[in-house]
Amino acid sequence: MEPLKYLAGYPQHMQARVRELIEQDRLGTILADKYGQSHAVRSDSQLYDYVQALKDEHLRRAVPLGKVVYDSKLQVMKHALGTHTAISRVQGGRLKASREIRIATVFRDAPAAFLKMIAVHELAHLKETEHNKSFYQLCTHMEPDYHQMEFDLRLYLTHLDAGQR
Repeated sequence: MEPLKYLAGYPQHMQARVRELIEQDRLGTILADKYGQSHAVRSDSQLYDYVQALKDEHLRRAVPLGKVVYDSKLQVMKHALGTHTAISRVQGGRLKASREIRIATVFRDAPAAFLKMIAVHELAHLKETEHNKSFYQLCTHMEPDYHQMEFDLRLYLTHLDAGQR
């Protein structure tokens, strides 16, 4: 039996249920029923506007974003669905800092809720660098259903990994 890499930390009974759904070819249907709504955020400029709107709504005083892009080099298999980086550059006699968010291109075609979940996750890193209690409180402040969406995203990635549509 092949391990479910996106669900490795979850109890065996949950993993067994997911395996059942995969074998019955029902996982995709369940996810489509729950998260059928797609999004229109296709380009990097649309992604920047989308993430900036979320930031303006929830984190007005956080540092400004320099760049938000889809990144095809992010390896979903290595659990990098998005990254948040602070880049410092010397400009003249000053040090200029810029914040970048990169989101895996798998989210270009993912349901709208999953794009929002990963955007919220990366925005939370503007205030909290570690995945600690404060970080997850901030995530649930921006998206009250964050934890369920994160689990369902893991199901979605498992579904994609199983090669189902």
